[in-house]
Amino acid sequence: MSESIAAQEVTSVQNNHNQVSLTFLFLTFLKIGSLAFGGYMALISVIENVIVKKLKLISHNDMLDGVSLANLLPGPMAVNVVAFTGYKIKGRIGALVATTAVILPSFLLILGLSYVYFNFGEVINLTNIFQGFTPAVAAIVFSVAWRLGKKTITGKVEVLIAIIAILVLFFIPLEYKIFTPIALIFLSGVTGYFIFNKNVADASANDMKSPVTLKRMVLVSFLLLSLLALWFMPLPMDKNGVLYLTLTFASMSLMLFGGGYVFIPVIGSIVVLENGWLTSQQFNDGIALGQVTPGPILISATFIGYKVAGFWGALCSTIGIFGVPAILMIIVSRWFEFIRQSASTQAVMHGIHSAVIGMISVAAFIILKSSFTPDVFSNVFVNWPVFAIFIASLVGLIKFNLDVIWIIPPAGLVGYFFL
Repeated sequence: MSESIAAQEVTSVQNNHNQVSLTFLFLTFLKIGSLAFGGYMALISVIENVIVKKLKLISHNDMLDGVSLANLLPGPMAVNVVAFTGYKIKGRIGALVATTAVILPSFLLILGLSYVYFNFGEVINLTNIFQGFTPAVAAIVFSVAWRLGKKTITGKVEVLIAIIAILVLFFIPLEYKIFTPIALIFLSGVTGYFIFNKNVADASANDMKSPVTLKRMVLVSFLLLSLLALWFMPLPMDKNGVLYLTLTFASMSLMLFGGGYVFIPVIGSIVVLENGWLTSQQFNDGIALGQVTPGPILISATFIGYKVAGFWGALCSTIGIFGVPAILMIIVSRWFEFIRQSASTQAVMHGIHSAVIGMISVAAFIILKSSFTPDVFSNVFVNWPVFAIFIASLVGLIKFNLDVIWIIPPAGLVGYFFL
């Protein structure tokens, strides 16, 4: 029965692909980029709400595949998932359109705020509005974990894998958190291979050869390694030039594992200490602007680039931090799309999907926790708007199947007046 439902879902998704124009894809991801406040998992959740749940342009399994690959590859994970999603819908041009559209709102907003900040020394205080967004974002992420979990967590083994992922993420020491998602995905994949694959002995015989030729793999690997080498060597060019900015952010992006929050200290050391592009206060303000605007937090690269070389510095820094990992995701997506047909790959991904559900659940809890003041229960009166926003958002999403457009803006208004 479940296989029949999955087959129907795939057929429906393929039919929807044929009806989607690039203009519609651009406008859809432009809207997503305008609503995705709260960082990586918030953006992923809005994509799931709009692309999977509402428009049915990719399947639930496709969504989990994208999140899984994004955790394994370098770069800003949210934008990598966008590139994967666009590729699944409209191929390479779809990936380019979706990635550009989802970044554009935050890029333009940060560009304007950067102009105000560096010319007038201050920006509008958006703290209260953002505080209203946060519990709503937590509700969106919880609803995604709920919907995907219902389709993925179907047995005791899946439950066990998800619980282990949750416990590991909660209790792993801080210094090891950067490696934890990759380790969880690897171990859950191995578990899935041996438990869910009914024909392990014959798996290698049934697997199909990848369409990605050895020559192409060597070429791509050489280009990526050459770019990565720029991280370790001094570049004989103007440190305040656009080319240097682009190469610096592009090489940094290939060292980025574990999400933007994990990588912020590394970026800070390069931007403030090594190159002297910003003061410590300016860097902290740039990160804060990245947090209170929609889209990925590493859109702060726009702020940094603007300070160094104006508009073109902002544009090229943004392309550098997001472009190279997105290209890598497209290459891997093409290869993955082919091997996904094999029985062994499906078993591996089933195990990984269970762990990803646990990871999404933890992300939702962390986002919600950040909404509250210290000593939550002794300050119930102070925190009541947060409880109200979260519960109302969760009920609206799960019970009444509301679109996120009816969740995020009202939450911001409540935060502005009551937080």
